[in-house]
Amino acid sequence: MPTFPAERKISDPALNPGDEPYFEAAADGALLVKACNSCGKVHHYPRAICPFCWSTDLKWTQTSGKGQIYTYSVTRRGAGAPYCIAYVTLDEGPTLMTNIVDTDLDEVKIGQRVDVVFKRSENGTAVPMFTPSAGSTREESA
Repeated sequence: MPTFPAERKISDPALNPGDEPYFEAAADGALLVKACNSCGKVHHYPRAICPFCWSTDLKWTQTSGKGQIYTYSVTRRGAGAPYCIAYVTLDEGPTLMTNIVDTDLDEVKIGQRVDVVFKRSENGTAVPMFTPSAGSTREESA
């Protein structure tokens, strides 16, 4: 069954000072993360201080928008159901909590390759979510 039925509303994200570049890029179809110039690590959710070394020397970095499902959960009952929440590990390293959309929920698998898509919240903010990559299959563990 496809996700995000027409009646499901997406709540507006909490906008914090400094988040503007993130949501402006999302409106243009790009997913940004922050990279630390001190330790070199990339993180998501973007914040003013590196969660690894506490540096404030950060820069916005555009991602490929590609990743892999780390884990997921499907909700089939309740308001706005059915839907799938997941942790997706981006090819650039960070793992983020998101929704898997525009697919048959019975086909979602751990290890599945996904691509970012943007859905609009109630106020029109572009929110990054993911959909299975064309021709994606479950990757086997080594």
